[in-house]
Amino acid sequence: MQQSLLKAVSDQLQSAHPTDWPVAAGWQPLVDAFFQSNEGRELLQFLEQRLQAGASIFPPQPLRALLLTPPEAVRVVILGQDPYHGRGQAEGLAFSVAPGVPCPPSLRNIFKEIQRDLGVAPPPFPQPGGSLVDWAGRGVLLLNTCLTVEQGLPASHAKRGWEVLTDSVIRHVSLQSQQVVFLLWGAHAQSKLALMDRTRHHVLMANHPSPLSALRPPLPFIGCGHFSHFCVRSVICN
Repeated sequence: MQQSLLKAVSDQLQSAHPTDWPVAAGWQPLVDAFFQSNEGRELLQFLEQRLQAGASIFPPQPLRALLLTPPEAVRVVILGQDPYHGRGQAEGLAFSVAPGVPCPPSLRNIFKEIQRDLGVAPPPFPQPGGSLVDWAGRGVLLLNTCLTVEQGLPASHAKRGWEVLTDSVIRHVSLQSQQVVFLLWGAHAQSKLALMDRTRHHVLMANHPSPLSALRPPLPFIGCGHFSHFCVRSVICN
């Protein structure tokens, strides 16, 4: 019983203090500026209120994508919407789930397209299973546009301020001299297109990998061929 309780606590947010959420040094000035802004302070106040009310908020480390993938290392950006809202799923990286957690349908379709496009079989379960931590370590910024969510309540923290920070992250990556590939799957990710300099970076678009849209025209996800793009393949299959 005690072990189960400890696990339940460890897979959810414990603090509304950004000092408890480490990021790579290159992201720190941008993150600090956000949390010193009115939007950042209001977001932290909201998170503190929800924690005080007993809400279970995921993931435990909202800024983990900015810890595992420093700005100078970014080669590919994959944009998600908000974290998985089931306990034990979210690990702070878009589309990724913790090792040993069954793959959600969208992630299964991502692995299905990789196999179709590159001939690479899905990773073994339970290790690494659906965890994309290795991708993050090789330069894939797995960025949700909203970085926290409450248990069982998708999009519950949308438009509370996280988008101000993640828009800044996207702009920062777009200003890099190093060429980057942005993978925009679905209307929500594609709504961020204006933040990207398409004269300097590659932007690939398709439907969201959700089973509701993965095969739907005009840009079905299954068959999009995004993973065989040289820059993407070189980091996914390193």
